[in-house]
Amino acid sequence: MRLIDRYLLRQLLGPTLLAALALSSVALLSQSLSALDVIINQRQSAGVFLKITLLAMPQLINMVMPIALFVAALVALNRLQSEQELVVCYAGGMSRWRVIAPPMRLAAVIALAALVLNLFVQPAAFRELRDTLFDVRTDLAATLVREGEFTEPAPGLTVYAQSVDSRGGMGNLFIHVAESDGMATTYTADEGRLATRAGAPVLVMSRGSTQEFSENGVLNYLTFDEYIFDLSPLIASEELVHYKPSDRYLHELFFPDLTQDWEQRNRLEMLAEGHARLSSPLYNIAFMAMALAAILGGGYDRMGYGRRIAWAGAAAAITRILGFIVQAASESHAWLNLLQYAIPLAALGLALRNVFRQKVSRFIDMRNRPSRIARGGAA
Repeated sequence: MRLIDRYLLRQLLGPTLLAALALSSVALLSQSLSALDVIINQRQSAGVFLKITLLAMPQLINMVMPIALFVAALVALNRLQSEQELVVCYAGGMSRWRVIAPPMRLAAVIALAALVLNLFVQPAAFRELRDTLFDVRTDLAATLVREGEFTEPAPGLTVYAQSVDSRGGMGNLFIHVAESDGMATTYTADEGRLATRAGAPVLVMSRGSTQEFSENGVLNYLTFDEYIFDLSPLIASEELVHYKPSDRYLHELFFPDLTQDWEQRNRLEMLAEGHARLSSPLYNIAFMAMALAAILGGGYDRMGYGRRIAWAGAAAAITRILGFIVQAASESHAWLNLLQYAIPLAALGLALRNVFRQKVSRFIDMRNRPSRIARGGAA
């Protein structure tokens, strides 16, 4: 790679990394706010909260990268054009394609990285995320009792604890069990803790009593130093983790198991997700071409390129919105999946046409000559 190519690439790489970092931080903040329910309502640790937040990042990064690339390209190219550094490149004999080659190569590399994220990283991360959320939802310690609240984790079962510490220890525990035949048993204990006995989850209660009404209405009252309350009936569930289309690998989306009822009913949705995984990286290249068209698609203007940049921004927003609309529509009509590729490719073609339509100007405006070039000439 020639020196001028490396220089142009460096001018674009810095703003791209900064824009990607800024937009990813905003996406991370929004994702963390939506995941606060895990700590507040499910009483999970900060480690689980951080894991859930980070596992959602591959998809968010893929969404913000075309925008970051577009913004960074506009900033870098606008500076290069305003200081007539691109004109210097033309004056040195570089063709328009040679000038736009470094930005397009950068966009192609980012598109390839986005494709890898879509095909391998995102489904692996989302599967782990789905498993983690399932464990949180079925966490017995979180669903059984809430500090200072009466909870009903199962029909006929009421649990109350005055205090719950960070290790799951419970103070002043109250449990009421109502049987279907009308019998009821009440347990009270000074302390309680979750444990496992013979592979089964149990609640070990210390220094308490039981009150039970028999069928003839007699109250049986017993005290105990330690009592083992079996929790196995509370977690006897056949619920399994269900992977959504966003959690599946590409071969699972294009070749679903049609013997499964859910996959039969959602075949078009899975097909649309698969084509979206393949087509969405093209927006990185299309947005870079649109940024190039905004700056290089017209003549040099000492008043700036605000109007052209605004039009390019509106065109980029419309293009991406159309992509989302077509993806949603493809879940009902399979033939619309072709448009998922046509939209970014059409935007890319129109942008490059606008770039190459403008004639190359090899004239350097001496009145607005950048200081670094002036110093070089004086030397």
